[in-house]
Amino acid sequence: MAIYLTKESKVLVQGMTGGEGMKHTRRMLAAGTDVVGGVNPRKAGQTVDFDVPQGLEGLGGAPSAVPVFGTVAEGMAATGADVTVVFVPPAFAKAAVLEAADAGIGLAVVITEGIPVHDSVAFTSYARGRGTRIIGPNCPGLITPGQSNAGIIPADIAKPGRIGLVSKSGTLTYQLMYELRDIGFSTCVGIGGDPVVGTSHIDCLGAFQDDPDTELVVLIGEIGGDAEERAAAYIREHVTKPVVGYIAGFTAPEGRTMGHAGAIVSGSAGTARAKQEALEAVGVRVGSTPTETARLVLELLEAGG
Repeated sequence: MAIYLTKESKVLVQGMTGGEGMKHTRRMLAAGTDVVGGVNPRKAGQTVDFDVPQGLEGLGGAPSAVPVFGTVAEGMAATGADVTVVFVPPAFAKAAVLEAADAGIGLAVVITEGIPVHDSVAFTSYARGRGTRIIGPNCPGLITPGQSNAGIIPADIAKPGRIGLVSKSGTLTYQLMYELRDIGFSTCVGIGGDPVVGTSHIDCLGAFQDDPDTELVVLIGEIGGDAEERAAAYIREHVTKPVVGYIAGFTAPEGRTMGHAGAIVSGSAGTARAKQEALEAVGVRVGSTPTETARLVLELLEAGG
């Protein structure tokens, strides 16, 4: 079926009236997402008319007029929204997430990149204490193909299917979705590659393990930190479904800060090789390239897991 996001999800968009918010709200609507409102205190009471852009008409969306509310709480009270997608500038992201958590929303998908780490620490901890799950920050969001799309993942590169995907990398999320488009996905979650994120590989692995319609999980990691090693330990104890992995950064020079994740590799800690070995030690097959990773998925599915 899905994890975290379904066709029943009612979505608010904080920052909907900005350039990025407008563009991606239109695409979410075209994917069939039930976008029930935007949030902008300066434009409360207005309505934004969205037309499905050419080429997206076949994805299940329709032209829609979306109301703008002054606060997340007002939007939730008026619409029953249970998801918010955050498209606000980095300086305002902390306040936006705290507002959503105070309103009691169940899921906040934080697309914004460039958020200071101390802000991310503050709002992820605050939200967790109030029962709000954070996806991100600095992430592409998540999509349950054929049901709902919260974020910036292209809706037309995959269909509903049997694979669950959790990824640190937005670009690799898209690539694996495309490579495995003929099989399809239950849910694809881009958790973000910042040093502090609200939802981890482990969280998604547990959710996919409990989802009866997810048969296999693809886990995409990258150099730096120990998230993948911790995921391997979790898989050993809790995951019975097959898992296929890919680690970005095998060619990264040692001791260098790499990419948006700011991943620093020191000695053997945090290297792609160390992560691969930890995953393989618990039975995860790890591809050396995205294409090989997709081939491993196909082999396991054809063999029945």
